[in-house]
Amino acid sequence: MQEISEKTLHLAVVLGSYIKELRIKKGYISRKKFADEYDLNDSNLSRIERGLGEIKFVTLLKILQALDITPSEFMKELENKLGKNFTLIDE
Repeated sequence: MQEISEKTLHLAVVLGSYIKELRIKKGYISRKKFADEYDLNDSNLSRIERGLGEIKFVTLLKILQALDITPSEFMKELENKLGKNFTLIDE
């Protein structure tokens, strides 16, 4: 089994906390209520928001649609949150 790098963990934590931030801004204080309303698995959403797992692209798109944010808007802000020099590739 492949070990997860620090960079990948950092990405997962930042991505998850941004999703949580957007969920709360949209008025969903309860993660479970949000998950139920948009047919998402609550325990999977919990893991994503805590940066404990990798997210499937389809799941990310579903979450973004529920949060009413386009993938491009999300990625641009995620890039800002990660920092201009963030990379997953070791050079």
